[in-house]
Amino acid sequence: MLPLIRDGLHVTTVELGVVLGSFLLGAAVFQLPAGLASLRWGSRRVCLLALAVMGAFSLASAFSPNWYVLAALRFGAGAGAALFFAPALGLVASYYPAGSRGPIIGLYNAGFSFGAAVGIIAGAFVGVLFGWPAALAVGGVGLLLGAAVASWVLPASPPPARGRTVRELWATAQPVLRSSSIWALSLALTGAWAAFYIVAQYFVDFSSEVHPGWSLPLAASLPTAMILVEILGGPVGGLLSERVREIRHVLWIFGVPATLILLLIPFLSLAALVPLFVVLGFGAGVVFAALYLVPSYHPEIEGEGLSLALALVNCVQIFGGSALSIAFGLVEVAWGWTAAWIFAGLVGVVTFPLLVWVRPTRGAGASPVRPTTP
Repeated sequence: MLPLIRDGLHVTTVELGVVLGSFLLGAAVFQLPAGLASLRWGSRRVCLLALAVMGAFSLASAFSPNWYVLAALRFGAGAGAALFFAPALGLVASYYPAGSRGPIIGLYNAGFSFGAAVGIIAGAFVGVLFGWPAALAVGGVGLLLGAAVASWVLPASPPPARGRTVRELWATAQPVLRSSSIWALSLALTGAWAAFYIVAQYFVDFSSEVHPGWSLPLAASLPTAMILVEILGGPVGGLLSERVREIRHVLWIFGVPATLILLLIPFLSLAALVPLFVVLGFGAGVVFAALYLVPSYHPEIEGEGLSLALALVNCVQIFGGSALSIAFGLVEVAWGWTAAWIFAGLVGVVTFPLLVWVRPTRGAGASPVRPTTP
């Protein structure tokens, strides 16, 4: 749908990058407030509010007269996304005991991937038939309906017992906010997060300029295939992470190859890109499932604190991803698409070495380490 917005509002690649970055900026700025709000009012209440906020701003985005207004409204939608993601993930994880939550976390991420796939396909077709405003309006209405359904389906839960005053709330949050391991985890995966986001958002725009013979639905099918495979990678990654003795190894083994293959995008034909996107999608699913499982096994994180820890991870990564997304557009304008894809692939792996500062974490379902017999 990005080419339709670009043509409809007559924006450049850099301006389009600002629109994308505005959503990410809103999502980054409100991550920590979302985590703190979960400590104060509970994850369920925050999730329901978030769906309503996202729906309202997405619907309003359909009436944007220019890219400035669209960027501002996407910032609001990003704020709603921030209020939803970490609290909802913390809520889902709280329903399952240690040793069984990995596949559920992966399945939760798979749900986002499924929604993104539907959004890419439906957005492209609705956008082509009725224009990009109609595609954004449909998404906004869907989110508002989702808020109504969720308020009926999600079990009622009492507010947290701690953190009712500002001082108590701040004291409850300190173990999470001061965790060097959580900070290292957040920074280590920032490059990979940016790489996955860039390929999902920019590939259709790249194909429309470099390969004008590819139709919009055909070009959109590749990132859609990546996201569909990510649906499989999420539960597999969660199950694998629960069984290994060191979850960081999962991040290394699947994350580094998946991000490096972005270097090949400008040099391959359409047929050759299909398996590349399959590998990329599966790797992304595994990586994010392992990433979000790690904080749940840190001793300083418990209860609603998991939502705050996940919010901190997202905050760091989305701030970095916003900057790198804009930088990708600047590189493309200055040196072309080939240089931009090389930039994305290298950025994806440069932060991985920070994983060495993450506390060794093993899944609860891993086999115990047997003592060596002398």
